[in-house]
This record gives sequence, C-alpha cells and structure tokens, in this order.
Amino acid sequence: MSILYIVPTPIGNLKDITLRALEVLKEVDTIVAEDTRTTMNLLKHFEIRKNCISHHEHNEKESVAGLIKLLKEGQSLALVSDAGTPVISDPGFLLVRECLKEGIRIECLPGATAFVPALVLSGLPTHNFCFEGFLPHKKGRQTKLKLLAEIDKTIVLYESPHRLVKTLTQLQEHLGANRRASVSRELTKVYEETQRGTLKELQEYFESKTVKGELVIVLEGKPD
Repeated sequence: MSILYIVPTPIGNLKDITLRALEVLKEVDTIVAEDTRTTMNLLKHFEIRKNCISHHEHNEKESVAGLIKLLKEGQSLALVSDAGTPVISDPGFLLVRECLKEGIRIECLPGATAFVPALVLSGLPTHNFCFEGFLPHKKGRQTKLKLLAEIDKTIVLYESPHRLVKTLTQLQEHLGANRRASVSRELTKVYEETQRGTLKELQEYFESKTVKGELVIVLEGKPD
C-alpha cells in the first residue's frame, strides 16, 4: 500500500521507542534514513531486517523524486531521523510537501522529540512558547538574535556542543545577562543534565567543562 510513515526514534534511551513504531518498521517495504549506519544499529537492536535508503540534508532535494516514484509504485516507506521526530530540525519537509502535492497518504506517529522534555524541565512557562530550532550559523544570525530579544514568550533553541558557549555569549549581548534560561543535554541518557540560571551563569558553568551531546536551550521571554 502506498503510504509514507513519519516514525520518531529514541533520542537516547532505546526503551522510549513505541510499540507502534516497531510494528511499522517491521511492516514497511523500505526505511528512509538520515544516516543508514545509525538506523541499522537501531534495527539490529530490535532484530529488524529492512532495506534502508539514505535521505539527508545533503541529498534531500535529489532523492525526493526517487522516493515519490517508489510510493507511486505502491511501496510503503518509513521516514526516520537519527534521533527524535523526523522533519523537526531534520530532513523530511520536502518529501512531506511532495507527497501532499501528489495525493500520497501520510501518517505521522507520535513519539520522542528533544525539545518537549527540555521545555518541561526548564521551569519556564510552557503555556505559550515558540520553537526556533538551530540559529543560522553565519548569514542572518545577528538579525535572528535581535528578533529573539523581542519575543515575549518562552523560546526553545537547539545547539551543538562546540557552539554552546558562543551562543550563550551572543544571547547575553542581545537578551541581557540576567535573562533566565536552561540548558539540557544528553536527554534520556545516563549523563542527562539540565542546568538552570541566568545566561551569564550558564555561560560561566559551561565554559569550565567539556560539553558533549546535542543541546536544547530554553529562554525566558522578554519581560513585560
């Protein structure tokens, strides 16, 4: 049956995969993976044998046509990212958009995504927030920081370990050193950690240690 499943995978602890996700991964014809090596390790752990096709940020535009062709031929595909829910700051948007244009059925399974536990653990208001994903690395970065400074609701960002201190420093420059925030890393893993404080306190804390793992920064909105 022609269908594209969006399948979340664990962000750390493999026990967080859902029974439905395992069922879909076992039943589909092909799995579309951000990194086939990472996905094969997951499949091996759950004793699932499936053909995997690579679909990542560097080949996304080129591979969509081939995936649409498979779907039109009647195949069922499962789209997965390395961790968490596909399409959320991960490849997949172009494929989803093309499926909708072509009238191909899509189902998105609920499951793990890093920003939800980080937001809950931050201690900052959760009733009204915006998710900004990764900040631009170069072009448009300063403009985005200026815009963030004016947002009056909780802000959620993703960041990599080697840019964390730089980002915390730049956030201080635009939002103020006393703006409250939290940084979560290694969520659901053995060394899970959430640090809370002002941007200045967080910068000083993370400057003094080696940081590993993907990070979620949660920022207090602009005070009234």
